[in-house]
Amino acid sequence: MNHGTGVDIAFLLLATLAVVTGWRVFRTDSMVRASFFLLVSFIAVGVIMILLAAEYLGVAMFFMMAVEMTVMALFMVMFMMNPAGLNPMNMVHQERISIGAGVVGFLVLGAMALFAAFPDQPVSASLDPVKSLGNEMLGDSMLIFESAGLVLLTTMIGVVVLSSHRGRYGAAAEGSLPPGLEPGGDPAGKPEEDEEGEDGGHQHHHHHH
Repeated sequence: MNHGTGVDIAFLLLATLAVVTGWRVFRTDSMVRASFFLLVSFIAVGVIMILLAAEYLGVAMFFMMAVEMTVMALFMVMFMMNPAGLNPMNMVHQERISIGAGVVGFLVLGAMALFAAFPDQPVSASLDPVKSLGNEMLGDSMLIFESAGLVLLTTMIGVVVLSSHRGRYGAAAEGSLPPGLEPGGDPAGKPEEDEEGEDGGHQHHHHHH
């Protein structure tokens, strides 16, 4: 594969970007920022695949990781107690085991890249790799892929709805309360408050007899 100096420089810059942003995933305090750092790292890897003449895999990486990391960030906003990193938090658990596993994995993969004898079996120049790969993946599995796509789309819509400004328990700017454990009962997990005949947004008023 013939290439110029620009390709080498681009590879080094992209590889550095992928490693640095991958490292930042575990150093940031925000789960949302961690999701987008991981997205940038995968995008850099996708561009490297394009430099290696694997255009299909590179573009597929763009689409898959963009959707996946966006959905992950939305789920963080919807479910996690501290998605924006407003309070200090540690994104790494079992640090020694994680560091050991990372070092071992790097050494094994690096040794494979340097010393393994990869097969050299060029395909026919008349073969369209994108069409062949599409037929291989979707020939007998179209229903499965279409079903998975529909489920993913439904999940994304549900996540957006649940993490919207309205909130799960009402408008976020109006002091919304969680629903009661019984229909019409007091809000779950919140002590009863009765000030000047008002209950902070609860639909029912308490009267003293």
